[in-house]
Amino acid sequence: MSRTDTATGRAPANAERRYEVRRADLPLSCPTPAMALWNSHPRVYLPVEATGSAVCPYCGANFVLKD
Repeated sequence: MSRTDTATGRAPANAERRYEVRRADLPLSCPTPAMALWNSHPRVYLPVEATGSAVCPYCGANFVLKD
């Protein structure tokens, strides 16, 4: 996540299609806590640890467990 929301100083929600996450980031939700929430969909928790990847049912973002 390279860009930040100027109003909040956080990354814009759902700006990318693929995110790499670590076990330290679990439990995983979309949008993540690092994302600005004001223009996003409702938070949903994703079971990425079960298969190593998960897709958000709202925005289609793909989360891949890196470690």
